[in-house]
Amino acid sequence: MPKTAKVNQKSAHARSPRASSALVAFWVIVGSGVFGAAPAGAHDALPTAAQPNGWSYPFSCCSGYDCRAVPQTAISERPEGYVIQGTGEVLPYRDARLKDSPDGEFHWCSVAGANDSRTICLFVPPRSY
Repeated sequence: MPKTAKVNQKSAHARSPRASSALVAFWVIVGSGVFGAAPAGAHDALPTAAQPNGWSYPFSCCSGYDCRAVPQTAISERPEGYVIQGTGEVLPYRDARLKDSPDGEFHWCSVAGANDSRTICLFVPPRSY
């Protein structure tokens, strides 16, 4: 009987260590290009005297467009909390949607940025004594 040579066959899915390293490097480069291209997060508040370079609204509040500065007359303070004049909505002083305003101005974040919708966040200036 003739001897048949054993053939070392690799599966179609096996790769050499060099090919695997190259593939990993490729995905690292692609991933950093996709995820590093734009800053994660939010849109920016306009510059003010207190924050001349502006500041960024957190994405959880604005979804990229839901926040804007509002005049002090748009928000009033009552014993029960802050009242949004346009909607009559009351945010109690311990409400998690209340945030400290970095520039000392009121900023209101509402669903879809509409003037007649539910509040997502309200940035309030420090309270005076």
